[in-house]
Amino acid sequence: MQWYIKHIGGDCDGHHNVGNNIPPHVALTSSPGQPGFLTRGQEHCSCPLLICFSPTNLVNAMYGRILWLISQGVDVLREFRTGNEYPYNRTTSVRWVISHVMRYPLLPIGFIILAVVAISGFTYTSLQIQEAFDIIKDRRPLEQLVAVSIAIFVVRTAFAIIDMVNTIIREFLACRMERDAREELYISLLSKSQTFHNRQRVGDLMAAATGDVSQLNFMISPGMSLIIEAGTQLITPIVAIAYIDVRLLPVPIVFVASLIWGLLRYNRQLGPVAGMLRGQYGAVSATLSEAIQGIEVVKATARERFEANKFRTVIARYRDLFIQEGEIKARYIPFLFYGLLQGIGFGHAMYLSHLGVITTGQVVAYMTLISLFQFPTFISLFMFSLVQFGLAGARRILTIINTETEMDENPNGESHVVSGQLEFRNVSFGYGDMNILSEISFIANPGETIAIVGQTGSGKTTMTRLVNRTYDATEGMVSIDGVDVRLWNLDSLRSQISMIEQDIFLFSKTIAENIAFGARGDVPRERIIWAAQQAQAHDFISSFPEGYDTVVGERGVTLSGGQRQRIAIARAFLTNPRILILDDSTSAIDSATEDQIQRAMREVLKGRTTLLITHRLAQIRWADRIVVVRRGRIEAQGTHEELMQQSMSYRRIFARDEHNKPSA
Repeated sequence: MQWYIKHIGGDCDGHHNVGNNIPPHVALTSSPGQPGFLTRGQEHCSCPLLICFSPTNLVNAMYGRILWLISQGVDVLREFRTGNEYPYNRTTSVRWVISHVMRYPLLPIGFIILAVVAISGFTYTSLQIQEAFDIIKDRRPLEQLVAVSIAIFVVRTAFAIIDMVNTIIREFLACRMERDAREELYISLLSKSQTFHNRQRVGDLMAAATGDVSQLNFMISPGMSLIIEAGTQLITPIVAIAYIDVRLLPVPIVFVASLIWGLLRYNRQLGPVAGMLRGQYGAVSATLSEAIQGIEVVKATARERFEANKFRTVIARYRDLFIQEGEIKARYIPFLFYGLLQGIGFGHAMYLSHLGVITTGQVVAYMTLISLFQFPTFISLFMFSLVQFGLAGARRILTIINTETEMDENPNGESHVVSGQLEFRNVSFGYGDMNILSEISFIANPGETIAIVGQTGSGKTTMTRLVNRTYDATEGMVSIDGVDVRLWNLDSLRSQISMIEQDIFLFSKTIAENIAFGARGDVPRERIIWAAQQAQAHDFISSFPEGYDTVVGERGVTLSGGQRQRIAIARAFLTNPRILILDDSTSAIDSATEDQIQRAMREVLKGRTTLLITHRLAQIRWADRIVVVRRGRIEAQGTHEELMQQSMSYRRIFARDEHNKPSA
């Protein structure tokens, strides 16, 4: 097999032959550790490269990590990218969180500096209390006591102001991180392939986009901010105690060491439970979402009790995990350590005072400093719980983001106006071990209408979804204008293909916005009305009080099936596709309206290639050629007259239709 190198960027646009002996699975490299590219030095330019077959078998579908993507810092294949994405570190959940925080470096740095200054000032007031006791004990002048009191007041006031500023900083940082993470996840979901979304439960994804992302906010504020403040409040008292007398240090040092050990033990126990809780939260959301989305089926089959019991089972598991979390918190040992610290510390200080080593004022200052350990001890139960839940949410989010899709947008791929020649060449497709299509081959010339007929489940819809790369063929090649669809820029490819299916999805927007959805740029109202007129939708739209500004319900539930399909057809007219795919698109339209739509479509779609999946024989007869599909294979193809003579399956379709027609 002849292999070539295709240039996908830079100033050179040629192809260079690199030999006949490169098998598809060989990982060529552009530099050590980067799989999938030609070793630099075998080429005469520095353009990004893509490995591809000769024109007889055009493309190696396994893109690997394209050099262009590596140069852009992108680490997963995706169908969609924005041009200004921030390069987050997605190797681990902790690094991902840190990269989000350090996107705004002045905020965390400023917070830490202000926290150290504030806690140091607060600790300094404890030493001033010692000075006040010594002034009273030694009966020094009142002016000294007033000066100490003013100093304490000023420092405490400054502490309050700094703490207020720090609260603003941490809340701002937490909200920005929540917004950025939610945006990153949303863009990632948009960039995933249809295969990825077919494997996911919508409720679980919604739980990640709402609950898990919200946990990141709580992890930063108050979680991480309290950890920084608590850590500072553990260090500064130790320094102050050493300043009073180093012989007072043994007890607080042992306490701090014990506290760290207790926190490590607490986090080891809480971490797995937090992860299971977030996962179970997703299961609860998915179960609830499925029941609500399928409420019509649930009620029609009287399965309310079954669904209630299923939800009760899922929520019971969620409750059990919360109880397990509570048991871990109830065994939080540092509370005991703090009680021992107060008793042993006070006894140790009084012993040193009895020996005359320290003064009464120093004992008071020491105990005041010991009391500062109360905040990090008690708040750590709360703050480390927030951090664990935040990291558990981050792991779930990162798992979604890092899941690679099966195809890439190929930003520097083919991008030009399509003439409309469509070819399937020995195409096979399947899910895992299950084969859906096998050795499909046919050609649609520009402007031709190809009708695809066959029994339900024969693979007709799957075949059309290979054209716009909803899925990629596992074998063979689908090409447009002689270029494999996998070599096209994905946005350019899909923008020139419109698909109208039987199950129409409309957004909860105005009718005008739904018709204009998919069109490039701002669409004048006159164009929207023209498209609606061509689709025979203008009359029923005008009958609404708000006309084209009528807001349809979610999924268009406020409209009938025929109305939804006519809006979808109007959308196709407006996008001006070069290739149109109609998947039983007029099934919910009465015959009179269908005839009007078909007449308009035959006029407007001149020069456009059309794939028509239908069971209506009147539409089948309009096709230039007909492809008969049976069990994932093409059984026959030709004109209506040819197939009536050659294909038993095709004749059965007509015989069944004639038999079902009512007598005049």
